Amino acid sequence: MDHHDYTSVMTGGRRPRRTALRAVTAGAVVLAVAAGGAFAAGLGPFERDTGPDPAAGKQARAFLADWAAGRLPSAAGRTTSPGAAQRVLDSFTTGLDISRPKLTAKSAAEGEDGTVTVPFTARMPVEGLGTWTYESKLPLREQNDGGWKVDWKLSVVHPRLSDTEKFRLEREETKPPEVTDREGTALPGAEFPSLGPVMAQLGGGGEGTGARGAIHLVDRTTGKVERTEATFGARTVRDAGPVRTTLDAGWQAAAEKALAAHADGKNAALVALRIDDGEILAVANSPSSGFNRALSGTYAPGSTWKIVTSSALLIEDAVAPDDVVDCPKYLTVGKRFQNVELSEHPGATFRKAFTESCNTAFISLRDRLDDGELGDVAREYFGVGQEWHVGAPSYDGSVPAPKDETEKAASMIGQGRVQANPLIMASVTATAVSGTFHQPSLTEGNEDTTSTTPLPRGVVAQLREMLRATVTDGTARVLSDLPGEIGAKTGTAEVSDDQDNNGWLVAHRGNVAVACVVEEGVTGGGSAGPVVRSLLAAAPGDPE
Repeated sequence: MDHHDYTSVMTGGRRPRRTALRAVTAGAVVLAVAAGGAFAAGLGPFERDTGPDPAAGKQARAFLADWAAGRLPSAAGRTTSPGAAQRVLDSFTTGLDISRPKLTAKSAAEGEDGTVTVPFTARMPVEGLGTWTYESKLPLREQNDGGWKVDWKLSVVHPRLSDTEKFRLEREETKPPEVTDREGTALPGAEFPSLGPVMAQLGGGGEGTGARGAIHLVDRTTGKVERTEATFGARTVRDAGPVRTTLDAGWQAAAEKALAAHADGKNAALVALRIDDGEILAVANSPSSGFNRALSGTYAPGSTWKIVTSSALLIEDAVAPDDVVDCPKYLTVGKRFQNVELSEHPGATFRKAFTESCNTAFISLRDRLDDGELGDVAREYFGVGQEWHVGAPSYDGSVPAPKDETEKAASMIGQGRVQANPLIMASVTATAVSGTFHQPSLTEGNEDTTSTTPLPRGVVAQLREMLRATVTDGTARVLSDLPGEIGAKTGTAEVSDDQDNNGWLVAHRGNVAVACVVEEGVTGGGSAGPVVRSLLAAAPGDPE
């Protein structure tokens, strides 16, 4: 996962590092519990208090942070009635299938009686349906000791929650829709089982999940519906008809076969997409039921992320492929980082460090990039972290600015808080070898709100050369006997001390880019490598 740093010997006068790619937009901060971490109460670049006592606003934001993070005793302790508050916060989402709430504080306002009110937006993700969004307010009163507390009442949680009314979730069960490939060929679930998690999310067309449901405000005693607060699912499967996708039956069949033969019963996923337009040709998940890890998984991408790190360094002219960067076994940056199998390559060039996936060499270059620059490059050139509209729910990546030098070292090698999945890494590979980001798509006509800049052509040529060398002379030799000018990058991502590493491999051939992850696969070449090799060996040519 994480790794180290020291400055390597570089050649020649590189041009001065430019300043940050993009200014950070000021605005409200979302407090959320996301995969891999949570906001600490009261921390972060929140809105400034301009009128009321800043301590009141700080307490309100700390309450929202605790609530969002599931620290309910702590949140309740910030109110005037901790016992009642904890009971309500504990029970509010019971039966509503809500997880990871996102609570956004707005500007505080001071009342004539000395109270302070902090409005906030609540976004409550309802599993399998969508997001219930509403507005509420936090009233705060100054206490005898000069501190501030949330003046507890039921309406703090929701304006219409009361002693007589509560909320109830009702679901309308629907069957997965009929799905066809790009040519109109049916993709029945029995023949393409790993599409199961995807098919269940395609029913409504566009970003719809196919499921329908509603959250109602009901009488606590009679259960009578007083009003409907939110509805999910625009139409039923019968209304929508067959869903035509960008998938290719031949590529999908090859993907299914590759995972079944080489995932060895482990959780795994892969995505194959067209390089020139982002259209997804295959999505495969193992196991074939449940979570759609290919599109919605959150993984450290490990050394496959060195494609993005290399792009950032090459864009800055901070390193060149033939520069000597060295590759020791270990490097310490707050913690000891090491290479897979403790390999070392004294006097290695940057090209060699890439093809052999040398962590210590990449970490040693961290000072050549500004702290937030890796995330800026990921967003500006690769679209990572922007909002993607794929045609099914997807996780679109996260590359936060590092909190310290250790985390910066880790992010250079796709560890720390860098998060991706096979969809993202297939797209990253496609962008690297073409120079242009295309929003991936699983269905036609999706909204595209992304905005990116093409990679410099010289950088693209260098990336293609290094990806090819990784197949011919590096860690992706598992693909070297296949026909075509295949380029690839392996990755090994640490998970925890008591779990084996996840294995990654990304590759491109012709007009297709592929990414595969095998959970606890130990190494990328040894676990994801055979999957991708099987896929490329069996797949048809580039589809029209």
